[in-house]
Amino acid sequence: MEQLTPNIFTETRLRGCNPSFVTTSEGVVVIDTPQLPTKAVAMRREAESHGPIRYIINTEHHVDHIFGNYYFKGAGTVVNHQGVYDNFMVVYPELDPFAYAYEALPTPAGKGTDLDDPTGVALWPDRDEYYADPNKGTVVFTGDLTLHVGDHTFHCLHTPGHTPGQLAVHVPEERTVFTGDTIFSECQTWLMTSNVDQWIASLDRIRALDVDRVVPGHGPITTKAYVDTQRATLMEWKTAVALAVAKGWSREETVARVNFADRCPVDIGQGYMMNYIQTLNAGSLWDKLTAVPAASAR
Repeated sequence: MEQLTPNIFTETRLRGCNPSFVTTSEGVVVIDTPQLPTKAVAMRREAESHGPIRYIINTEHHVDHIFGNYYFKGAGTVVNHQGVYDNFMVVYPELDPFAYAYEALPTPAGKGTDLDDPTGVALWPDRDEYYADPNKGTVVFTGDLTLHVGDHTFHCLHTPGHTPGQLAVHVPEERTVFTGDTIFSECQTWLMTSNVDQWIASLDRIRALDVDRVVPGHGPITTKAYVDTQRATLMEWKTAVALAVAKGWSREETVARVNFADRCPVDIGQGYMMNYIQTLNAGSLWDKLTAVPAASAR
């Protein structure tokens, strides 16, 4: 893992999120866990070499941020925002997170990279065994939460937008914030079912922090200045689709014509999903911008 400060370790070169941990005078705090089994096991081993794991904080419910919790059982208390807890590994019609996590193990033909995890198959749990205890939160909260661990403070800030339970973890002693997927650094932004207006407001909250470094959910470590780049990306997507709606374009026309694939690559291991991201982003925004508001209660 990359050492950012004497106490911060992170990994930005894996398929999935950027899992990290912070060492303190009274143990270790993990922020997100690897999706890939062998990487999760290795990260736990490395974290525990610095002391006992006190907490595991998940910044969101998407599978690449939470699946590795299974391999951290018995190592610290899991902390989830209510929005993360309620959606933790929930199977939806459009996505089975357990199956999606498994897709990353053997490198599919023409997909992924040699950074995927074919040897992780040996560590893969049975579905029923996994869902019996995926190691979700036992400390569950709404709003914000502050944890004090030894000589460090961990402000878990509710920053909804990308997901309803999205968190940023601000560690003032390290002048660092871990933003989760509120920031995609130098790689394609996944809008998914996001609320762009909430997301922009959350970026404003991150901008107000007194920090030197930003650990994003995906992509290289950056600075607070990148907040404005992420804001611009969100505004460009929303504006482009709003203009499409104003021109009377159908959903199919909007998906075909609104595309930002030329801006930056997809994060590690998922380059084959570029077209999927463009389609998902444009289509989900079109759906939101054309939705008929629910009738007011009388």
